[in-house]
Amino acid sequence: MMVTTTQILIVAAILSNAIVFGTDAFSAIVVRPALAYVSEDVLVRTMGHIHLYGDKRLSLPGTIGSLLALGAAVTAGISGNGAAAVAAAVAVVVLLVWLAVFMRSVAPINKALTTAAMGGAPISDARARQAVSDGVLPILVACQGAALVALSVAGALS
Repeated sequence: MMVTTTQILIVAAILSNAIVFGTDAFSAIVVRPALAYVSEDVLVRTMGHIHLYGDKRLSLPGTIGSLLALGAAVTAGISGNGAAAVAAAVAVVVLLVWLAVFMRSVAPINKALTTAAMGGAPISDARARQAVSDGVLPILVACQGAALVALSVAGALS
């Protein structure tokens, strides 16, 4: 029974975190280079509105995915499957790194862009701020990718 529970948690964690991984990867591969060709005003309005929805809506699958990964690590450990528990725990740690990088580097920029796009305080250095956000995208993609690999390994071992 615990093995089945662990496997269900792992599959659900993979699906939840894949949403965030796909969004980060799309941003790195498509959005970032496309923004190089728009004016700063368009950048602010576009990214501000994207973050208005994205930051609210993507927090749910990200949070659920992290909690499911933690649940998988715990249930694998309880069932005596140390290898699967460690793999799932690695995913949890990498997801916490993702969260720390996002909250420290990206979230404040997203909030400023959203505020400006909604008619709040204007930003004179939007392109520079977006460059900082873009600069951490490879880290975010790598963290999400590593978490998905770790969860897949945990699934294979369970």
